[in-house]
Amino acid sequence: MAQRARISKPTLARLERGDPTVAMGIWATVLFVLGFDQALAEAADARRDQIGLELEAEALPKRITTRRGKAGTAS
Repeated sequence: MAQRARISKPTLARLERGDPTVAMGIWATVLFVLGFDQALAEAADARRDQIGLELEAEALPKRITTRRGKAGTAS
């Protein structure tokens, strides 16, 4: 597995132990080698992040107003 993912055996062992210092790129590479590339793409899809979508909707302005009657502009 380490050879196919082009990482060292100690790095693979750290990944298998769940070491949080292993880079996301290495996780992605190993998932790709294992055939989980579609699952990784789905997990990274922002459209599936319900909490993130709700937070984004809360940050949107509730109303859009236009300024009227500014000097030098035609209404």
